[in-house]
Amino acid sequence: MDWFPLYNSLRIAAISTAAVFFLGIWAAYYIAKLPRLVKGALDVVLTLPLVLPPTVVGWLLLMLLGPKRPLGAWVLEAFDVKLVMTWWSAIFATIVVAFPLMYRTARGAFESFDQNLADAGRTLGRSNTWVFWRVQMPVCKQGILAGTVLAFARALGEYGATSMIAGYTPGRTATISTTVYQLWRTNDDAGAARWVLVNVAISAVFLLAVNLLETRQRQTRKGVR
Repeated sequence: MDWFPLYNSLRIAAISTAAVFFLGIWAAYYIAKLPRLVKGALDVVLTLPLVLPPTVVGWLLLMLLGPKRPLGAWVLEAFDVKLVMTWWSAIFATIVVAFPLMYRTARGAFESFDQNLADAGRTLGRSNTWVFWRVQMPVCKQGILAGTVLAFARALGEYGATSMIAGYTPGRTATISTTVYQLWRTNDDAGAARWVLVNVAISAVFLLAVNLLETRQRQTRKGVR
């Protein structure tokens, strides 16, 4: 059994999760402070990929990054780098589809944070950066971790946008999801079933992790009260 699809899926999901972790926290932290009208407008833009069909996301990315499109053509000409149909092209797709999960979860955690704790740190002469990393992040860590796990699971299982922007090449761009589809197309039900079981097992582990994080968060809140 060729394990490249699993390796490729895991590295794509890991890289995109690392990216959305910082992007999601940054966006959530600053947008949570904005006026309601501005916040609502940005929410629509940033969470739109969550409700759009993956094929629509993939098409939009192709219109942006394709070799005959302005951005893709410029990168190809300037750096001789093709932004589509490579294994790392899938990272663009997984970042787009996983970002809303990280952003929404982190923003909910930040909005529920008691600002009196931050104000107390500032009155002691601490900087905003110190307060954020030493006070706010530890208090919101359960929500942040839950968003990270959800983003990783979403990136791992992405198919529609990934297949459109990265394609399917065995040993180069194949992921678990695209491999299952290709095996099904060639009537290899046994092979498809093996990869389905692998995907189900990994997804179950991550869902269990989310449930454990939520349970710990509820217990922590009850302890505080």
